[in-house]
Amino acid sequence: MQNLRQLLEDRGRAARLDRAALDLATIQFPGLRPEPFLDQLNELAARLGDRLRNFNDGRDFVETAQRFLFGELGFHGNEENFFDPLNSCLNQVLERRTGLPITLSVMYMEIARRLQMPVYGIGLPRHFVIQFDDGNYSTFIDPFHGGRAITARDCFVLADAPVADPSLLRRVTPKQIIMRMVQNMHTAYVRSRDFSRAVTTLDLMIAGAPDTAAWYKGRGMLLLELKKWQSARRDLQHYLELEPQAPDRDEVARQIRAIQRFFAQLN
Repeated sequence: MQNLRQLLEDRGRAARLDRAALDLATIQFPGLRPEPFLDQLNELAARLGDRLRNFNDGRDFVETAQRFLFGELGFHGNEENFFDPLNSCLNQVLERRTGLPITLSVMYMEIARRLQMPVYGIGLPRHFVIQFDDGNYSTFIDPFHGGRAITARDCFVLADAPVADPSLLRRVTPKQIIMRMVQNMHTAYVRSRDFSRAVTTLDLMIAGAPDTAAWYKGRGMLLLELKKWQSARRDLQHYLELEPQAPDRDEVARQIRAIQRFFAQLN
C-alpha cells in the first residue's frame, strides 16, 4: 500500500492516484496486482485518444469521452447496489463498468491525465463530479449519470445545497479524494457487518487524519465487536484524551471500566 500510505500521510508528491486507488482495493482483494488495471487505463486512454479530432479542443474531448466511455463502453453509476464495497474498488469499476461517483471520476481523471487533459475532482456534498478546464473551455461532468456535461447550478442541485455556494465547487486534492474513497468503503463494510475490514479502513482514515477523535471511538467499538479488548481500550482512552468534554464521556468511561474489570477477572 505504498502509494496509498504516501498520499494519506503527506509523504512526497510522487504517489499516483490510480495506484493509490488500486492499493485501496487490496482490502477487498488481497494480493491484487495493479499492473493489469494500469494497463487497462493506458489502453482506454489510447483508444480515446484515437477518437479525438483535435487534442486542443476541450469540448471535443468531453463529448468524445462521453460517447466512448459511457456510450460505447457503457460505464455507469451503480444505483441498484450503491453500498456494495466493490463500487469503491477501481479494479472492479474497470471490470464491471459500474461504481460510485468518486470511483468513476477517478477512472475518468486518470484516463484524462494520460492524455494530458486538465480534469479535476470536485467533492460536492452527497455527490462527486469532475471539472474539465483548460482555460478556454470549462464544464463540470457527472460520471455517475452517463458522463454528461453539467452546469454549476446542476452541481448545487446534486449537492442538495440550499444556496448556490461557490465554495462547494472547490477542487479537491488527491489525498482528499482517497480519504473520501476510504470513508465510502468503511461505510460499506459497516453496513455489511464486515467489522474486520471496517477496522482496516479506519486504520487508513486515522493515518490520514490522526487527530479525528470520533474515528478512534468508532474503531474502538468495532474492536469490541471483534473481541480485541486491549486495542479497543486504547482507542477509547485516546478518544477521551482528544475529546475531554465529549458528550458521551461517561458512557465511554463506563465501557473502559468494563474492559478493565474483564481483565481483572482473568488474573
